[in-house]
Amino acid sequence: MSFDITRTGRAVLHVTDLDASRKFYVDALGFVETESDENSIYLRGYEEQGHHSLLLKKADKPAVEVISYKVYADADLDQIEQVAIKNNLPYRWLEKGEQHAIGRALRVQDVSGLSLEFFSEMDKVESLLQRYDLHKGARVQRIDHLNCLVPDVQKAYDFYNQEFGFRSSEYTEDDEGSLWAIWTHRKGNVHDQAFMNGDGPLLHHIGYWLPDPLALIHACDVLASMGMADSIERGPGRHGLSNAFFLYLRDPDGHRIEFYFGDYFTGDGDFEPKRWSVNDKTRQTFWGHEAPDSWFDEASTFLHVITGEEVKQEKAKLTLYKPDFTM
Repeated sequence: MSFDITRTGRAVLHVTDLDASRKFYVDALGFVETESDENSIYLRGYEEQGHHSLLLKKADKPAVEVISYKVYADADLDQIEQVAIKNNLPYRWLEKGEQHAIGRALRVQDVSGLSLEFFSEMDKVESLLQRYDLHKGARVQRIDHLNCLVPDVQKAYDFYNQEFGFRSSEYTEDDEGSLWAIWTHRKGNVHDQAFMNGDGPLLHHIGYWLPDPLALIHACDVLASMGMADSIERGPGRHGLSNAFFLYLRDPDGHRIEFYFGDYFTGDGDFEPKRWSVNDKTRQTFWGHEAPDSWFDEASTFLHVITGEEVKQEKAKLTLYKPDFTM
């Protein structure tokens, strides 16, 4: 592999009501609104130097346009094009100027049907990391990871590992050795991209890093005080997988955001991934409480990078597993 994918870069979501989205993301959660117009809102965390890490675009139906990765240099994009050609994957180029605040970009439909984007250049803005006078809501710091439902987790991991250089940090398998879920990374923490078994491809959630666990609790208080407690889907809690504190939220269109804090370093060359049994209920919630059915059953639909139509879903290779919390 002669190119360098550095980290999760951004996500582009279609939403139906920009005013409702602004109330949720900016007024309640504290995302920074870099700029906006009548059709879009560009959002980022306080730490980020890039123009945005979340783009909300007004549309008739909620959907995921792309999930994006940042690469080290523009020349890396040409190498990723060769991966698409070799694997007979649909792809298209977006030249600089076709998208606001972002340079040349390559969009690819991967082997699982996920709609991907790769870019190296984005307009720079001032990091607000130490502008504590501006921090509010959950004090969102930066985008951390993406988690997707795919019908064949082993197939997805093999492709990302062999073609894109993603490495595993933790994984879940059953007693027969079938892979149910896997957490993979480029930037040296637990994950940039996770794959979970399920009908798909679907985007399960976008993960954002917070400064501390109290920020998760404060986010819940703010949402409740604004009459938006119903958007709290799961948590706060601590994952067994990743060891991180978590909070899952649903935006006004049903897109899922995770607030996340406290995983660990995985960048050593001899790092050994941790195995979890699918029967171990503490892998999902270390403290043992149950996730709601919606967390397993609901996720966001992708749009094809060429046609713009909804990507056709396939049934999961393995039967959906939900832990038995009565055991």
